[in-house]
Parts: sequence; structure tokens; C-alpha cells
Amino acid sequence: MAERYSGKFSPDGSIKRDHPAAAPQPSGPNVYDGKRRTRAGGRSNMLFFPPLIFLYNAFRGDPANLILGLSAAALMLLAAWLTREGIFAHEAYDARTIARRPALPRKIFAAVLLGAGIAAGALMAQQGPLYPILFGLIGAGLHLFSFGPDPMRDKGMEGVNAFQTDRVARAVDEAEKYLTGMKDAILRAKDRGLESRVENFATTARALFRSVENDPGDLTAARKFLSVYLMGARDATVKFADIYAQNRSAAARANYEALLDDLQTNFASRTTQLLSNNHANLDVEIQVLRERLQFENPQSPDVSAPK
Repeated sequence: MAERYSGKFSPDGSIKRDHPAAAPQPSGPNVYDGKRRTRAGGRSNMLFFPPLIFLYNAFRGDPANLILGLSAAALMLLAAWLTREGIFAHEAYDARTIARRPALPRKIFAAVLLGAGIAAGALMAQQGPLYPILFGLIGAGLHLFSFGPDPMRDKGMEGVNAFQTDRVARAVDEAEKYLTGMKDAILRAKDRGLESRVENFATTARALFRSVENDPGDLTAARKFLSVYLMGARDATVKFADIYAQNRSAAARANYEALLDDLQTNFASRTTQLLSNNHANLDVEIQVLRERLQFENPQSPDVSAPK
């Protein structure tokens, strides 16, 4: 029988140490949990405010200023959006052991667009093209200095089967969409404790994602967890959120918490099992290699014997 969750944010106020949710979770600037993205804070959001100045001034001058002001605001708003999306993509890249570089270098494109927007805005002063171009170059350079460029190469792909890693990447991306759907749906329940529970489960699920990424051969054993189970969890969350938002049913809440407990326990168990199998397979491969070396060079010391 599932154990009722009693966590830090639950009404009971304490967490049971023998529950998987009580296990230490990874932390740090590279933890990508789909919600708290450490580098996507005030710095990137502040980029959305300067374009409003050009938008305001656009309607206070002649038609030429109107065109330049609207162009500057549009370019800078697009740059701000691309910067934020580029930061999210970079954090997803950092969080994964094996990752491909982003197909679109969003932060680099954002720097170019920001420079063009600043130049267009500076032209509103009608002092010739030299200073606007300089201002644009300085703005683009400061953007790259502040937010950095996008990842420009694949990570952890050396000696890895590209077909397998592509399959894993697609499976993990699909699984991330299910987790995002769960977290978006539970917001409708307006219950901070349940939001925390879903976040806890997402962290456990991502531990399984990382295990599969580290060994793409584990995808077959984990495929149902990344697709069928997560899709069912998302659908159940959507239905529960709709019901709970209407009648705050305690029975529905208890059943949903029990579902999360079962999911978290099974995902954690599958991760542990995959890690154990990987370690056992490595031991077998090392032993076979040692025996082969000993067979091919019988005069050498027994390399399989511990020192």
C-alpha cells in the first residue's frame, strides 16, 4: 500500500526519512528542474524594459522617428525573448551528461538583434550613422559578455553511437514535455503542497533521465517509464486538478498523493536497478578483458589478480 506523503510543505510539517522523497537531491547552479532556472532571473527579464522607452518616443516625433522607434522596440523585445530562451536551452545543456549543441544559437542571435535595435534607436537622434553603429556594437558586445555565447559543440558524444543518443534525446525531450504538462496542470489546483510534491517527483524522474542518457542502452528498459507512465501521470494530474479546483475533495487529494508516492517509488527503484546493472556489466567487461590479456601474454603477471 502506498504511504501517505508527509513533506516539508505538507500540512503534517515533517518528512518521512524512509520515503524516496527524503533522499538528498542534487543541487547547484546546473540543476535544471524545469521551473527554477538559476541564470534566467532578473538580468534577462530586465531586457524587456528598455524597448518600452523607444516605443514611447516613437509616437512623439515625425514619421521617420515612428518607424525607427517601432523597429528598435521590436528588435530589442525579440532579443530579450531569444536571450531568455537561450539561457533555458543552455541550462538544459549543462544539466545533461550527453547533449547536442542547440540547433539555433539563440543568445548570439539575440546579441545581434539587440545591437541592431540600439542602432535603430540611436538613429532617432539624427546625428549620422557613426555613433548609432558604435552604440550597437557596444550593446551587442556587452550582451555577449553578460550572458555568454551558446554552447557551440556537442557534449559527451565522443565514441557514442549517434543513432542511440538521438533516440535517447527524443525520448527524454518527450518525457520532459509530460513533466511540464504535470506541473502546468497542478497549478490549477492552487495547492502549494501538491505543487511541491509534483516538483519532488519531477526531480526523481529526471534522475532516471540522466541514468538513461549516461548509458543509452538502458532506454529499452526505461522506455515505459519515459512514455507510458509519464503520459498517464500527466493525464491523471490534469483530471485531478480540474476536480480538486472545484470541490477541494480530500479523498481525491489523498488518492492523487498515493499515485505520486507509487510513481516516485517505482522511478527511484528503476534508476537504482539501472545503475546496479551498469556496474555489473562494467565488472564483467573488465574481467573479460583481463582474461584476454592474460591468455595472449601468458608470461606476464596475472593482471586479474588484485595487488
